[in-house]
This record gives sequence, structure tokens and C-alpha cells, in this order.
Amino acid sequence: MSHGVKLSGRCLCGAVKFSGTAKEPKVDACHCDMCRRWSSGPYFEVVLTDVVLEGESNVSTFRSSDWAERSFCNKCGSNLYYQMRDSDELQMAAGLLDDQSGLRLSRQFFIDKKPPFYTLADETDTMTSAEIYAAFAARTD
Repeated sequence: MSHGVKLSGRCLCGAVKFSGTAKEPKVDACHCDMCRRWSSGPYFEVVLTDVVLEGESNVSTFRSSDWAERSFCNKCGSNLYYQMRDSDELQMAAGLLDDQSGLRLSRQFFIDKKPPFYTLADETDTMTSAEIYAAFAARTD
């Protein structure tokens, strides 16, 4: 039985460092309006558990929806992670990882919100807005 993949990374300035475990070496992409505004494109994320953050005083967090929060480095502005409010998992920004080899794009969220000016070539699972709200918005009721 696999115990997951150990990953580590840091923000652009290095004020925030992290390590954690991914159950699988998968990257998800989110095309929702908020993620695109936050990252100027799809938000590529790796779900990590058992995350250890160094430099937590440099992490700022804001609640972006009824069920989630987004965090960033308050020194350099790097997007760090997205977190469901009822979860210990962090959806870390994949671009922050020290080693991205072995990761593969596996799923795309809000596929119906993806603008027409880009296409991701990898074949992935997808979820529409309606599927996302049915799966996650119900958690806040």
C-alpha cells in the first residue's frame, strides 16, 4: 500500500515554505472565475495532507466563498493554497513545488467556465459548475 508522494515547495521570495503528502501524483486545474482572477489562468493545484508550513506569519488568508478560503504570501504575493473550510487538505499551487516531475494533469473543474483562448491538451476527468455546486456547496448547509 502506498503512503503517498512527499512534496515540498516555497513561494517566490522563500518567506513561506511547505512540505506535505499527495495521495497520488495528480494535478487538478480549475477554470472558475475566481481561480482565473486569482492566478490569471487556470489554477493548477496538488492536494496535500499533513502539510507543514514554515513562515506562517507570512501567510494571509481570505474567505472567497461559503465553503473555501485562499491563502497567499503577504511578502511576495505568491498564491499558496486553496482550502475547503471543512477539510485539513490544502490545494497547493502546483507551480510552487520544488520537483514537478512525475506529476500529471488528471482533472479539470468548472470546465464550462474555461475561456476559449486556451486549451489543455491532456485528456482528463472534468466537472461542470453544476456538478461542483452539487458536490461542494451542499457541505455548507
